[in-house]
Amino acid sequence: MTEPDGYRTYAANPGTRCWAAAALAAARPVLRDPEVRARNLRHGGTWFVGVDELPSGAWGAIGDVPLRGAFLTDLCPVKASVQGQLSVVYPGYPGRDPDESVASHRYRLMRAAAHVDGLKAVGPARRRVPDELHAFILGLPLSDVTQAPTLVWPGSHRIIGAALLDAVGDADPIGVDVSEAYGAARAEVFRTIRPVAMPCRAGEAFLLHRFLLHGTAPWEDDLAPAPEGRVVAFFRPEVATLEQWRTRTWA
Repeated sequence: MTEPDGYRTYAANPGTRCWAAAALAAARPVLRDPEVRARNLRHGGTWFVGVDELPSGAWGAIGDVPLRGAFLTDLCPVKASVQGQLSVVYPGYPGRDPDESVASHRYRLMRAAAHVDGLKAVGPARRRVPDELHAFILGLPLSDVTQAPTLVWPGSHRIIGAALLDAVGDADPIGVDVSEAYGAARAEVFRTIRPVAMPCRAGEAFLLHRFLLHGTAPWEDDLAPAPEGRVVAFFRPEVATLEQWRTRTWA
């Protein structure tokens, strides 16, 4: 599905460009809706979270425009089609929300809020437990803004994946406390791996392993032209089977 480093990038092509243009056009009314914005804006109004806010249909279609691209042949089986996330970053990211701790904000600034999708923070101590068993993460830029790119830590899926699978063992992974294993593995990644940026331009795409550590870089140039922000659609379908999630396939 991905390269040994845990990700694969795809150059722009006419089919994906057409889809990206249709997706951005469909996203604009969503991004202008006051109620939608109120429930999605975070970090001082610099990030529109947008989970399930992309008005996509079955298998990513936007109206009568199907999702197309070379990445389709690299996708593994999934449980079902999912609606896309509409993630938008604005100049000044990351701002700080009033209820955000200093440590959390610093982590977002210094470590790009690096995380593995599907792990939920629960309780006052924010213990980490698997909540969704993703098959992969597909990223599709909808704008041509190069600020605040998605960052990945190449090869981190091997370290994180092994730690999580060892921590879960033979149990049902949903709800298992993996906090210590995840924290230690993430620290090892930070000590040994430098992050790289993913493609940012409409029509390009990137595919990430489900255990790959990734995040969003800060917006560095507030004067960079970005009338609509940095817009990326993400799809994170769940695995078709539990065995698929447990498989230690790192490439």
